[in-house]
Amino acid sequence: MKKPWSEKMPAVQFRIARPTDQLEKVVKFYRDGVGLEVVGGFEKHDGYDGVMLGLPDLSYHLEFTQHENGSPCPAPTEDNLLVFYIPNKESRDAIAERLHTMGYPEVEPENPYWKRAGITIADPDGWRIVLQNTNGLSSK
Repeated sequence: MKKPWSEKMPAVQFRIARPTDQLEKVVKFYRDGVGLEVVGGFEKHDGYDGVMLGLPDLSYHLEFTQHENGSPCPAPTEDNLLVFYIPNKESRDAIAERLHTMGYPEVEPENPYWKRAGITIADPDGWRIVLQNTNGLSSK
């Protein structure tokens, strides 16, 4: 059994889920472009197909679903972000280059903060990721 994060929040996993009408393209973006691993998935479950992508320990992952009749996918704002903290600049740049080669170039961030150490890229649905070249937050 996994250890809960804390007594106050005893969760053992965290998933961010969203619908798409372009499941194959979105999976390719996050798997082949960003480099996340497929950690799970399902087909034709109550009319939905879905794929979970994340890091190997499964503690946190993304889920993308597509309904057989289509999914309502409102346009995101330019400041809806999924931020990946990547300490090694060369590794971060390699991911950005891979995505650029796949047809996903850098876009101007809404908030100029993300331009200081980050590269912002829009996925096939227009949702944005930031490849941030820092160590991320430090623990207390």
